[in-house]
Amino acid sequence: MRRLLLAGALGAAALALCVVALDRAFPPDMSRAAASSTLVVDREERLLRAFVTADGKWRLPARVADVDPRYVDMLLAYEDRRFRAHPGVDPAALARAAWQALRSGRVVSGGSTITMQVARLLEPRPRSMAAKLAEIARALQLEARLGKDEILSLYLSLAPFGGNVEGVRAASLSWLGKEPARLTPGEAALLVVLPQSPERTRPDRDPEAARAARDKVLRVLAARGALPAREAAEAAQEPAPRQRIAMPFHAPHLAEAMRSTAPPGARLRTTIDRALQEQVEQLARRERGFFDDPGNVAILVVENATREVRAWVGGADFAAEAGQVDLARARRSPGSALKPFLYALAFDDGWLHPETRIADAATRFGDFAPRNFDRGHAGEVSARTALQLSLNVPAVAVLERLGTARFMRALAGAGAVAEFDRRATEAPGLPVILGGLGISLADMAMLYAALADDGRARPLVLRHGAAREAGEGRPFVEPRAAQWTREILRGVPAPEPWAQRGAARPIAWKTGTSYGFRDALAFGSTRRFTVAVWVGRADGTPRPGQYGRSAAAPILFKAFDLLPPEAWPEQPQRPGAPPPALARLAPRGAEDRPWADGERGLAILFPPDGATIELARLGGELVPLALKAQGGRGRLTWIVDGRPLAAAPRLEPRSYVPEGEGFLRLVVVDEAGASAQASVRIVEPR
Repeated sequence: MRRLLLAGALGAAALALCVVALDRAFPPDMSRAAASSTLVVDREERLLRAFVTADGKWRLPARVADVDPRYVDMLLAYEDRRFRAHPGVDPAALARAAWQALRSGRVVSGGSTITMQVARLLEPRPRSMAAKLAEIARALQLEARLGKDEILSLYLSLAPFGGNVEGVRAASLSWLGKEPARLTPGEAALLVVLPQSPERTRPDRDPEAARAARDKVLRVLAARGALPAREAAEAAQEPAPRQRIAMPFHAPHLAEAMRSTAPPGARLRTTIDRALQEQVEQLARRERGFFDDPGNVAILVVENATREVRAWVGGADFAAEAGQVDLARARRSPGSALKPFLYALAFDDGWLHPETRIADAATRFGDFAPRNFDRGHAGEVSARTALQLSLNVPAVAVLERLGTARFMRALAGAGAVAEFDRRATEAPGLPVILGGLGISLADMAMLYAALADDGRARPLVLRHGAAREAGEGRPFVEPRAAQWTREILRGVPAPEPWAQRGAARPIAWKTGTSYGFRDALAFGSTRRFTVAVWVGRADGTPRPGQYGRSAAAPILFKAFDLLPPEAWPEQPQRPGAPPPALARLAPRGAEDRPWADGERGLAILFPPDGATIELARLGGELVPLALKAQGGRGRLTWIVDGRPLAAAPRLEPRSYVPEGEGFLRLVVVDEAGASAQASVRIVEPR
């Protein structure tokens, strides 16, 4: 007897070892569970955008804790009532299925448990007896390796729901337009039944079949006591979906950039606030709808204390032509929007004061003769007024004293990447302060956030939790210089209608317009937020008459209206009168002599900047375009789209034959190096 017992024990041990060895040698293939969609979520883990898997599926991971408990109860009551008790295979269900098949001559019920279905979903096989046996073996393996909720989570992530939709979360978003965390009984019943015949009962193909299948589930559950009869009857009255709903698609440019550096199936948590992101996206689309050309809008919202980006709109329409270009990262000319940082650096160095007087008059700095936007001059003004009015001559005078190299080093030290045209010069010159360089909207937002944070420069934060890693930042300017600059910018009059009704919060703001009206920008900061707005065309072509204050500033103030209220800051102490040594700033290298007769203000008379000119023909030949200028010294040289024409006597008008429709950039230069520019559009007559 002892030998018999010993032999039995050894046999059982050998069988167990064989089972363990087989399990280790042939583990379940979990690769399909790992091949899920890459998800980009907001700071509260709400979905912003999902990406299909390599095999083209919307396969969003889902856990039991992510879905409505009632849905789980209804699923188990309908599909696998003994799921919590059986070891992966339900002998009673298999026996019942076999008996029903023998009696009716066809398959009435499959007898598969949830675990067996998961085994089939992980390793799909053609339906056969061998496949069923393999599913049973795999189900036992899964039960030995995983907990019940882990197995159920695999089902919730892999079950088919029609088309390329897999998993209950993707299904709820695609068919119901909502997350599965809260479902009505009718919605839950639909999601229970769809995996049984996902193509036949697809709501977008046969909504009546979907409704009938849902109602069957409700009747069965009511009959089994899993759902009150009255509740089942009310759920049957719910309308069934009839079409597929697009997946969430928010912050697409940011999501695309984050996905490009992440492994497949990653879950990327951003700093975005989805509710605010949706509102800012709607604002951008609404404003773009007012354009009569292919213009676009980019908007950023940054929380100053952490530098976390709360909204990122890289363009108003991702599906439009060139819509995938992230215009928040594109380097474009900032126009005059860099001027506040120039003045802040000068304040910080101590040789400029907000009340220092600076001459705004016709002045040449070597071969550079800057002019104001309105072509006029204000005379002698304070640095405060010069910045508020965005006067060009004073800004160039300040940059000449500060030094272009010092200014560019300060921008780079703050983390901004600026580019300039190295084909024209080996080093940036004075025109950089008027927009003669390229910088991204994101870097400009970072700089304005530094001013709002008392001069501390830190990079923008896009990943949740990364603000702590960024540290405290580094000083761009001292707090006093930043405070003076903010106080000056708060004094800039708001655009209408905000000027009339009064701003809801004090905004320190500045606009910029690039050469040829290619870019219109506006930046604003409060104690809590910084907002950056860019308006223009992705291809960089001009938008005549669209400048920062008219095109971008209203969008800036509308964006601030979307933000939560915030307390007004304490009134800063005004700097008072400057010491005598800082009473006036005299440009060091400027030629401020009076202009001789005929030399005042080199300018292009025709065609005027921003004009649209129709092509003319005479005898089938294009009529040349007359080029006229006034002012300057000596002979004038015209440059058309970078190609110089021969120099000409002062009184001889030049002409140029356009090659066809398009934009022309015209530059005229005199013998002393002074220049004037214009951008015009040539069109065929309609």
